[in-house]
Amino acid sequence: MARPLSRRWRWRAETALWVSLALVLLAHLLVLLALRQWLQPPSLLRQMAPPLYTRTIAPQAPPVAVAVAPAAAAPSAPPPRPTARIRRARPPAAARADQRVAAAPAEPASVPERADEPSSEAPPLVDAPESQRLADAPAPPASAPLAAAPAPAEVASAPASAPVAAAPPAFLASWPGDTRLSYKLGGNYRGELHGDARVLWQRDGTRYHTAVELNAGLLVSLSFTSQGEITAEGLVPEVYEETLRGRRRGVRIGADVRLNDGTRVARPAAVQDTASQFVELGHRFSTGAVRLEPGAQVRFSMARPGGVDDWTYDVVGEEVLHLPRLGAVPTFHLRPRPLTKPRGPITAEIWYAPSLQYLPVRIRINQGPDTYIDLLVDRIEQQ
Repeated sequence: MARPLSRRWRWRAETALWVSLALVLLAHLLVLLALRQWLQPPSLLRQMAPPLYTRTIAPQAPPVAVAVAPAAAAPSAPPPRPTARIRRARPPAAARADQRVAAAPAEPASVPERADEPSSEAPPLVDAPESQRLADAPAPPASAPLAAAPAPAEVASAPASAPVAAAPPAFLASWPGDTRLSYKLGGNYRGELHGDARVLWQRDGTRYHTAVELNAGLLVSLSFTSQGEITAEGLVPEVYEETLRGRRRGVRIGADVRLNDGTRVARPAAVQDTASQFVELGHRFSTGAVRLEPGAQVRFSMARPGGVDDWTYDVVGEEVLHLPRLGAVPTFHLRPRPLTKPRGPITAEIWYAPSLQYLPVRIRINQGPDTYIDLLVDRIEQQ
């Protein structure tokens, strides 16, 4: 009897030991995660109120510029039809005469009460033209005050006292309103991936906020966020941050570019970041700054936490994508060229759809032949 009891107690002791060890390791892990979160620098991003999306968009033909000839250069056009002139009904002669008598000053008793009665000295006022009747009407006395006419000083001070709101810059009309693109996420990373993703674009006056968020469970969870200014020349990023599994890295862009490790490098002209590039490229295509056609090239500098690199995208051709909700959509496929000094194997191919406001409807992030994330748009919402 003593032998079975010893085995049972031994099993209980071993179980308690392993449970205690697991709890200790879990507690240390939580402490390390909290310590890393506490030690990393605070985020430089500004909070913006979430927008209210009111509609979804569907494919539409992009606008085509049509040259319209002036009207004088079209000899075959029929002459314009004469328009009918509508004259206001005139009141009877007696009513008009009563109005003039009421408005005229008092006269001697020898003047007849009815102005439309015939007289030997002048023709009836009924047959006189309107300009003549106005000329014959007596002028008001010189002493009558003109209360309806404002004083010159009052007229001059009226516009200055009324506050006028400043009109938004004209170039803002070429940028889309607040937009959210929802994607279906697929791919492969140590196995098949499934999840969802979003690309967000938001603006407040000339300020913008754009983000790319990917979620595929515990294996893949990352986001790229950019904030800055909208100008007539394009987006001017000021802050870029990326978060991968809770670890945050960033870039501060001002007079120069401050990398994640504190290194400062020269700021190239028209520099972009990993998040702003998706919106900036679409704007260049929609405004005609870059022709979206096979063989076209797009060059710019991109700031990332590890450094600043020169990027070139080639428009490799046209493709028709079959989207889950939107059906067959013609797109243009952009592929980046290999970097001279690559900082890693990650590249991003983009498909833009002219019929969907030149938005990126597919994004494929490659990290090798067998490791990639493929985003295919499912729904597009706008404010």
